[in-house]
Parts: sequence; C-alpha cells; structure tokens
Amino acid sequence: MRRLANWAAPLALIVLLLGGWEFACRVLGVPEYFLPGPRAIGLALAADWSSLLVSAWNTLAMALIALAVASVLGQATALVVALSPILERAVRPLAVVLQVTPVVAIAPLVLIWAGLDHPGRAIVALAAVVAFFPIFSGAVTGLKAADPDLERLFDLYGATRVQRLLRLRLPSAVPFLLEGHKVAAGLAVIGAVVAEFVAGSGGAQGLAWRILEAGNRLQTAKMFAALVVLGVMGAVLHALLEAAERTGLRWWRGR
Repeated sequence: MRRLANWAAPLALIVLLLGGWEFACRVLGVPEYFLPGPRAIGLALAADWSSLLVSAWNTLAMALIALAVASVLGQATALVVALSPILERAVRPLAVVLQVTPVVAIAPLVLIWAGLDHPGRAIVALAAVVAFFPIFSGAVTGLKAADPDLERLFDLYGATRVQRLLRLRLPSAVPFLLEGHKVAAGLAVIGAVVAEFVAGSGGAQGLAWRILEAGNRLQTAKMFAALVVLGVMGAVLHALLEAAERTGLRWWRGR
C-alpha cells in the first residue's frame, strides 16, 4: 500500500500541474509560439518521436562515454594522490579550479582543439571535465574513510602503502565511489547538452541540436518535447544508477 502511495502522490501532482497549465493557456489565450500547452507538446512529441529518440541516444552515448573517461581519470588520479599527501595538496587545487570554471567558457577552445569537423570529441571532452570532480572528490574522501582501528592494525602488521591502499582504503571507498558516480552521471548529461549548444551545428545531432533547430523556427512545442525527452532520460539514468548503488552497497556490506 505504501509503495502504491509513493507512486500515486507524484503522479497526481504531475497531472494536477499539467491540467492547470493547459487550462491557463486556453483561458488566457497564450500564443502557442510563446508557451504551448501540454496537449500541443504531446502532439509534437508524438509527431517527432523517432527523431527525438535518435537524438536522445546520441546525447546519452556521448554522456556515457564521458562518464567512463571521467571515471578512469578520476579514480586513477585519486589512487595516485592517496599514496602521497604532498601530491594531494598539489592536485586538489587544480581539480577545484577545473570544477569551478564554467564549461561554456572553455567550450570554444576545446571545440577548436578537437577540430571543428569533429564536435563529438569536444562534447565528450567537456562532459568528462564536468563529471571528473565528483568522482575524484568522492574517491579521495572514501580513501580517507577507513576505520582507524583497522589502520592501526595494518600499522601493527607493517603493511606497505600499496597494501594499505588496495586491501583497506579502496574497499572502504566503495560507497563514496558509487555516490560520486551517481552525481557525475547527471553532470555528464548536463555537460554534453551544454557542449552541444556551444557546438551549434548538426555535426552532433543530440537533443540540444533539436532544441536549437526548433527555436530558430519558433517551434516552441518541439523545444518542450525535446526537454521532456531529456528529463525522462535523466530520470531513467538516475534511477538505474540508484539501483546499481543499492546493489553495490548490498554486496559491499556483505563483504
């Protein structure tokens, strides 16, 4: 019963909001090019479903590639700095600067370096930059979260730095790594979409390109349809990662 209520409550709120939106648009006579109602958006979604699905896959594929790149780089960097406090103090400020730098500011440079004829490379690179810091930060925090009693036990047995890292700190970092990847996945999608906007061409026909194309033609309903697909894609990805996190934590606690 509680599970049914958990599903029914958000669905009822969504239906209520959509109904109020449609009613307000009709009563106030809002032009469709300015703000289309949910019915017009649904019709646009049904009419362009196949092309939107292809564009969604293009965006998702680039975001997942970027997430994989950021995962490898973030975890490798965290493992290296975990072996030396001096390296951590040297690397962390650079990682923070990279994180707080707006992706829009460096996107034109990355686009030039990747080649104007290959916008997909720039999109993957920019999305990886955005997704890097949560994974790196989560890994570094997790590697420091080992039980102090176990740390003293490893000292007692004369464990080397590598043994301590692989057998104690890395297993202790699993929950932090899972959470970092969950956050980074959403940021990778955001980074991919922003990079597509900056690329501004049909070379990478993701959802952002569909939004730009519809906006140039004042087809606002199609813009909202692309946003709906983007939102659903992000929600499904988040749900899948949450399920993976629960499974991973269950295995981790069992170990």
